[in-house]
Amino acid sequence: MTLANAHALVTGGGTGIGLAIAKDLAAAGAQVTITGRRQEVLDAVAAQTPGLHGMAMDVRAQADVIATTERAVAARGPIQICIANAGIAEGRALHKTDLDFWRNMMATNLDGTFLTIREALKTMRGAPWGRVIAVSSIAGLRGLQGASCYTASKHGMIGLIRGLSEDYLGKPITFNALCPAYVDTEIITRNTDSIAARAGVSTQEARDIMVSANRHNRLIAPEEVSAAAMWLVSEAAASVNGQAIEIAGGQM
Repeated sequence: MTLANAHALVTGGGTGIGLAIAKDLAAAGAQVTITGRRQEVLDAVAAQTPGLHGMAMDVRAQADVIATTERAVAARGPIQICIANAGIAEGRALHKTDLDFWRNMMATNLDGTFLTIREALKTMRGAPWGRVIAVSSIAGLRGLQGASCYTASKHGMIGLIRGLSEDYLGKPITFNALCPAYVDTEIITRNTDSIAARAGVSTQEARDIMVSANRHNRLIAPEEVSAAAMWLVSEAAASVNGQAIEIAGGQM
């Protein structure tokens, strides 16, 4: 597959799933704007991969998303592939959840997805084709124990994608969501410590809890999620629209 000269925007593109997708898009010929809150991280990965261009951006801040997207478009042309991947994952019992925790989760996961897609669409609507992918979670399709706030944010992302797919029926832009289970990224490392502390178990036992939650009893590689994204951006998936695709090792 070739994406020669296509401009892709990947939020949270400096690490984990976002970086895996960004690298695969660049390998297929795209010019990829990767965003994240740490410019030094973006610069480091961009220096190692031709076709990646790092721009610091906080998806929670509307003015920042608008300005950064405009700069990216001025540098590399209309966005044809938008990967709304930036997000946070943290569990907390609802009766221990304060409004600041709730709002930060929604601002990052849901508002960030909304702002990213909205700004990308402003230029994508004039392009000959476009692909929008939100990286949700298996928690977007079912409840995740101990993480009701996170679950709500990921459900909202899928609702946004489904609504947009209806708005653009018959047009050359598709909207889909990827819903991975536990993926072997830095988030797993952080959550291992959090689960261990909350459950009073060792870090290995905490990691085993997440591994066993995946139906095939192993963590998913970021490259597996990226492979699904690459299919969705291809012409072969032109009729795949409004879907929430599970990458979970089995039926959930």
